Amino acid sequence: MRADSKKAEFKHRVRHWAEKLDVKNIWLGVRPMRNKWASCSTNGHLNFNADLLSHDRPVWDYVIVHELLHFSVPNHGKLWKSLMRAHLGDYEAMERRLTAGNASVARGREVG
Repeated sequence: MRADSKKAEFKHRVRHWAEKLDVKNIWLGVRPMRNKWASCSTNGHLNFNADLLSHDRPVWDYVIVHELLHFSVPNHGKLWKSLMRAHLGDYEAMERRLTAGNASVARGREVG
């Protein structure tokens, strides 16, 4: 699959989850990032690391849902963990895949 097709597919997946979680995003970007897999701002901007495009859909979903939930829950407390589990089940398995799947890329990166 071409890089631009993969990027379009990823953005479509973000929009799917944003609609499902009732999150309004103003801007959506996929770009190289050094220290994070994703970030969001209170004004509705979402950025995702372009390296995510080399992963599969379950990992995408983990990072996407993780980030979108921060629009309503700004931390990683009990509520956030409950919502992650409600939407993705064993989300910790996807987190492990993301960090173990490519240790050289994952080292030092975290999901925003």
